[in-house]
Amino acid sequence: MMNIKNNVQLVGRLGANPQVKNFDNGTKFARFTLALNETYIAKNGEKVTDTQWHTVVAWGGLATIAENLLQKGSQVTVDGKLFKKTFTDKLGVRRTSTEIVANELLLMSYVNKAA
Repeated sequence: MMNIKNNVQLVGRLGANPQVKNFDNGTKFARFTLALNETYIAKNGEKVTDTQWHTVVAWGGLATIAENLLQKGSQVTVDGKLFKKTFTDKLGVRRTSTEIVANELLLMSYVNKAA
């Protein structure tokens, strides 16, 4: 148990096209949401699909890959780490969110951007 490290692997579909930002120093940043569906049978025998949404961020070359290849509906595998951030919203309320910072992206299905 001493060698546990912060590592997350998710397979899901993009809920929207990635949001990309280019900084003045040349660094590129991309953020996208990933939907993960889990289907199970409830106690009453009914089939239930539960969708969880996760925010993924990518930097540098991975952000360029996200910008060029990913779009709403693309299925992607993300390998990364959890990153918790705390901020104050516009109303002055302190909030916390958790994002996945991508180390690797693997495109599982391609959605033709020209279509």
